[in-house]
Amino acid sequence: MEAIVRACSRERWPAEVAAVIANRPDAAGLAFAASQGIATVVVDHRQFPDRAAFDAALSAEIDRFSPDLLALAGFMRVLTPGFVDRYAGRMLNVHPSLLPSFAGLKTHQQALDAGVRLHGASVHFVTSQLDHGPIVIQSAVPVLAGDDAAALAARVLATEHVIYPRAVRWFVEGRLALDGLRVTLTPPEEPQWFFAGQTAGEGV
Repeated sequence: MEAIVRACSRERWPAEVAAVIANRPDAAGLAFAASQGIATVVVDHRQFPDRAAFDAALSAEIDRFSPDLLALAGFMRVLTPGFVDRYAGRMLNVHPSLLPSFAGLKTHQQALDAGVRLHGASVHFVTSQLDHGPIVIQSAVPVLAGDDAAALAARVLATEHVIYPRAVRWFVEGRLALDGLRVTLTPPEEPQWFFAGQTAGEGV
């Protein structure tokens, strides 16, 4: 979230971050958002009897701000199909793996256990199928000898901070088009992938 907010300001997107909404009162991002003059809201999932009730309250808060895009960032709740359908085509998420591989939790350990040579992150449109949906952009990092889950996670996270703001900017600029499960990017041409270790201007 911080990377998106900073990129929006630094790159002067034709947009603003309308609000930051969290389901945990102790979410660190709330303080950052407030320091940037961004409205903050907490919808504590523990105060609701089930997912449907929480999602209804969450959507009510979201709709007060009339956003064009929802960007999930560190949001670990499984959303109901009704909620996802309400924001279909305008909700993005970043997942720490090269989807469709390693959906769910503990993705870095999953990658290590599978013995893959490349791991990474994916920004995708959210659908009712968990950790799936049309992929906007992906990043890749090498899996190095001696890696543990924490070391691998840190390298992947650094690339998430590159690709997620880029995907949001493309949406803001109206450059993303959905064709089934494929996301195309209108000109000017930019790669929809990023390899760790590239210099500025390469890959993304």
